Amino acid sequence: MTQSAESRKSMIETGPKAASTVFLFAHGAGAPMDSTFMEAVAAGLAGYGIRVVRFEFPYMASRRDGGKKRPPDRQPKLIKTFIEAIETLCSPNTNLFIGGKSMGGRMATLLTADAEITGGNNIQGCVCFGYPFHAPGKPMGDRMDHFSALSRPLLICQGTRDPFGGFEEFATQQMPANARIGWVEDGDHDLKPRKASGRTHAENIDFAIETAANFMKS
Repeated sequence: MTQSAESRKSMIETGPKAASTVFLFAHGAGAPMDSTFMEAVAAGLAGYGIRVVRFEFPYMASRRDGGKKRPPDRQPKLIKTFIEAIETLCSPNTNLFIGGKSMGGRMATLLTADAEITGGNNIQGCVCFGYPFHAPGKPMGDRMDHFSALSRPLLICQGTRDPFGGFEEFATQQMPANARIGWVEDGDHDLKPRKASGRTHAENIDFAIETAANFMKS
């Protein structure tokens, strides 16, 4: 499978070109690859010597060509686009990690649960920021079912009060051995804390970046 011209144009690279560790970073459902959050994480990881490659799913890329705002593509198309991006980066000399923000992270975990995909493309692990365990206000559903099949380690950087799945909800949840959550104090879905917490958004993002960088470098 070769990457389409459309998806090839919709990529941004940050960090050292010669880096041995590469992070393929997918956006969430509502914000593009150059959102403030995506920019901050990419720049932060680049500071740790990690090459970060961001890409856009077709529905988001079409907005840049004057297309009207529309909902995300269906899962098969999201997965296909993600695989195309992976195949442009896989190399025997590259430690490739995949992941994303929210929806993009969820798609990455589905691919990480596929041993054929991970093994065939030298994928070392998966990193998610703000995983959508469930829709806000809804109970925990089946979005963790595939975690038991993960073929590589998974790190999720999650705000403790994320409406898509916060700290208190995990008192009774069991994570598989090769998956862990790095809890970000008082963070919401974008890791933003309340003023009363005494923390800043920048501090929380920096904590998540450091946690992710250590995971990928270890």
